[in-house]
Amino acid sequence: MKYKITKLEPFGALIESAMPGLDIGELNIEVIRELFLQEQIVLIRGFQGFANPDDFSKYCEQFGEISIWPFGKVLELVQQDEPLDHIFDNSYVPLHWDGMYRTQVPEYQIFHCVKAPSPGQGGRTIFSNTIKVLENLSQDMRENWKSISGIYKRKMEFYNSKVISPLITRHPYRNFDVIRYNEVHNPDRGKLINIPDISFTGLKEKELVKVFKDLDKLLYNPKNSYAHEWRDADIVIADNFTLLHGREAFKLNAPRHIQRVQVLSNPPFDNPHLETLK
Repeated sequence: MKYKITKLEPFGALIESAMPGLDIGELNIEVIRELFLQEQIVLIRGFQGFANPDDFSKYCEQFGEISIWPFGKVLELVQQDEPLDHIFDNSYVPLHWDGMYRTQVPEYQIFHCVKAPSPGQGGRTIFSNTIKVLENLSQDMRENWKSISGIYKRKMEFYNSKVISPLITRHPYRNFDVIRYNEVHNPDRGKLINIPDISFTGLKEKELVKVFKDLDKLLYNPKNSYAHEWRDADIVIADNFTLLHGREAFKLNAPRHIQRVQVLSNPPFDNPHLETLK
């Protein structure tokens, strides 16, 4: 066998090459798709990395239509000297879902690690499984959360948008609920550049404070979240419809370089919560 498949904890699947530098073309895309649907995260490790962004995006096209941004198909997530936004800084990134400010919400997030930080330098990507959170939520808490909607406004180089989304909503194409939440900035986790404007409706202020504390506890609970420590050439395929994701802070100027491609569902999911601002 050229590779083996094992479980990640608390969710996800690892496909690991049995021989260093095996070509990723040896993996059947349909096997990956099935694992993706079952496990929400597929980590592909020990295979040959992509030589350039074009090779990476061509591989991603096998999963469906790529979401095109002003910069193209591949986002280079690397610390910038003078970042205008926290995604290009070395700070933590609050939990959120991708495409929340765009006209179409991607189903697949596909990451390729060009260069990983050294052990102990931080920079893990956090994936929180909202299916697991809701499965273990009491009925009273669930009904309480269902009354809440988030109002998110964010302006950056690539968009200027407003989103109004229920905290609990239905998966676009499957018969279960998911959480859609952009985590409120927590100063204890560090400073952020270009913080979104976030507010909530549906409950009184004191009740909302408790909800935020409960969300923080449950979304980051090790039973519900997977913290991925990157290695060079890692490929991570994550379910953007069911997971929230964020990032730990990492050491200033650590060699962390991640490439990201977003792939749309079939059919593409038009964002029902979006208002584009002038």
